[in-house]
Amino acid sequence: MASKKIFLVFVLPVIFSVLFSAAVMADILDKPDRELNMWQISYSEGSSSHSSSHSDPIEIIGLSNQYSTSSPVEIQVKISDSSFDCGDLYVTIYSSGEEVVTQGGFFEQCFEPGNKLLPIDDEFSKVVDLSGSYEIIAQMISKDLKNISTTEKFTVK
Repeated sequence: MASKKIFLVFVLPVIFSVLFSAAVMADILDKPDRELNMWQISYSEGSSSHSSSHSDPIEIIGLSNQYSTSSPVEIQVKISDSSFDCGDLYVTIYSSGEEVVTQGGFFEQCFEPGNKLLPIDDEFSKVVDLSGSYEIIAQMISKDLKNISTTEKFTVK
């Protein structure tokens, strides 16, 4: 009698779990063109040229077209979207080969509406010591996972 209870309580659920997961995996593998989008964050692209319009929800301020290998890239970010009063700011510099050169993360950036410059009480200042073309991306992610970003290009000589 005890062995039947053990079978019902421990073994039978394991058998059902294996059968159910095998059926789900078989269904997933039958759809090779499926798209896996777990985070479902919408990326709104900003301006890709250095001359941003003032209607963009996010702008890079203070970026020059050209830097020397010894001078730092120092920027600030201006957020004009009122729904982004608090969030995390990420600034990433990519090389022309799309490799990450440097990245800065500024967490819990909360500010009052009025087009404040970010990062608050901090600065993004990085020296890029190899000549070439680079792309800088500023991305703000709000607490409810809304995302805005902008991209600009510069060169280092």
